[in-house]
Amino acid sequence: MKAIITSVVTFSLLLTSFFATAQTTPEMKTEGTTITVTVPVKSDKGSVFFALHNADTFMKQGIQDLESPVKDGKATVTFKNVAPGDYAVLLFHDANGNKQMDFEPNGMPSEMYGVSNNVMNFGPPQWSDAKFEVETEPVSLDIVM
Repeated sequence: MKAIITSVVTFSLLLTSFFATAQTTPEMKTEGTTITVTVPVKSDKGSVFFALHNADTFMKQGIQDLESPVKDGKATVTFKNVAPGDYAVLLFHDANGNKQMDFEPNGMPSEMYGVSNNVMNFGPPQWSDAKFEVETEPVSLDIVM
């Protein structure tokens, strides 16, 4: 009998603790914020491909990939419902319309590209240089190529 009473009291305390915590926990957002990226482009040919990355997808397939035509020397996209966290944006101008980034025989890109934080290194971009923080407010980035 003592074991049953102890179990009931323990269960009641756990249940009360759950409800007390649930009332003090802030409401979770079901939607994230937006990241708007604008890039100046020297030629109105082709389009610009943008990829939003987190640390796990950096330099791989983006978690959101968007394409924008070039109009009046600019390309702009908006990534929607982005949860708070660290992200990076990679982009390239696909002037010839083949939907891939082209490279010279020596491995150097033959098409213009850009990285968040406007990092321009010799060699591939690094996550630590390109990342930026997203909180709950919309983010606007201007990236140069």
